Amino acid sequence: MKTFQKSNKLRDVRYDVRGPVVEEAARLEEQGMKVLKLNIGNPAPFGFTAPEEVIRDMRQNIVNSQGYSESKGLFTARKAIMQYCQLKKIPNVDMDDIYTGNGASELIQLALHALLNDGDEVLVPSPDYPLWTACTHLAGGKAVHYVCDEQSEWYPDLQDIESKITPKTKALVVINPNNPTGALYPRQILEGIADIARRHGLILFSDEIYDRLVMDGLEHISLASVAPDVFCVTLNGLSKSHMVCGFRVGWMVLSGNKAIAKDYISGLTMLSSMRLCSNVPGQAIIQTALGGYQSVNEYVTVGGRICEQREYIHKALNQIPGISAVKPKAAFYIFPKIDTSKFGITDDQKFAIDFLRQKGVLVVPGSGFNWKQPDHFRVVYLPRVEVLQEAVTKMTDFFATYRQDI
Repeated sequence: MKTFQKSNKLRDVRYDVRGPVVEEAARLEEQGMKVLKLNIGNPAPFGFTAPEEVIRDMRQNIVNSQGYSESKGLFTARKAIMQYCQLKKIPNVDMDDIYTGNGASELIQLALHALLNDGDEVLVPSPDYPLWTACTHLAGGKAVHYVCDEQSEWYPDLQDIESKITPKTKALVVINPNNPTGALYPRQILEGIADIARRHGLILFSDEIYDRLVMDGLEHISLASVAPDVFCVTLNGLSKSHMVCGFRVGWMVLSGNKAIAKDYISGLTMLSSMRLCSNVPGQAIIQTALGGYQSVNEYVTVGGRICEQREYIHKALNQIPGISAVKPKAAFYIFPKIDTSKFGITDDQKFAIDFLRQKGVLVVPGSGFNWKQPDHFRVVYLPRVEVLQEAVTKMTDFFATYRQDI
């Protein structure tokens, strides 16, 4: 009988945000366990809804969205994105430099496949959003992880980035605001990153999907705005800021020195055309979403849900003996540190599964984000405070007796 095996390109790909721990949670749910899920950044299950104007536009446009659009996207959508780039001070962007996608995730894969040959290297942060590492491997490349420093607000370590550049290095990935740490990078760090890319001739990939989820009165600075002479690919979308993950609405913008990337841009255009177009109903709401009232601001200001949940979870986690956490400034994630010597932890995936089985709480271990030490895990603080309180109570009880090495 004919058998089928996983392709060689998939053998080394890890995407543990939806890996073994989540599979175990599904098995336990089938057995009747109630699982408190703090693992995926999906606002919808926690009572967040899209702006009514966005929903209304989707309904009204659905009848007229039954055919393909131009492969890069609708004129109105790309025009709105171009104007958004102007607000973000991203230079040298016109309509042809904008590609819509079925979420930013599709465009990450497309962008890396157009760039990489076998063995090419991409600098990716650790911890990272694991799709960047997975898609790099899937495209035949090698993800080389640079360190983000927990002692310095989780900012990228510029010296570590520089030390890991080789003749095979093609690009540098920046995730700002960061998933999983919630860090927001200041201008000085971004300028340092741009300088490294400039001196070494690297493409910059800037993942900015959380740029409208910034707290404490701070401002998100687009990497491309401080690198007008460097070829930069900026990725963004509506999933998080407008609470429409399921609508799959993302975009990719090319800026800076496009003259050095003509062949790469041709590859992007070809791959974009091959998938015909991104979903047209989703494109139809971009103009309204970017141009209308930004209800997300209500969530991230003092007294808003996300801000208040951030305040609670940061304080509560730091009160658990053996747990500490840097206060996030953006997104809706926190990346606590475990005192591994106190709990005898050598395997963070085992810790996450033990916690799940004993207390019914689902978190993602740090290794799921390509963090090399077994001493971190990610918490999504989208649930309301009373739900987070339940989770923290269970976590406190769990760590009061847990020893992995016994």
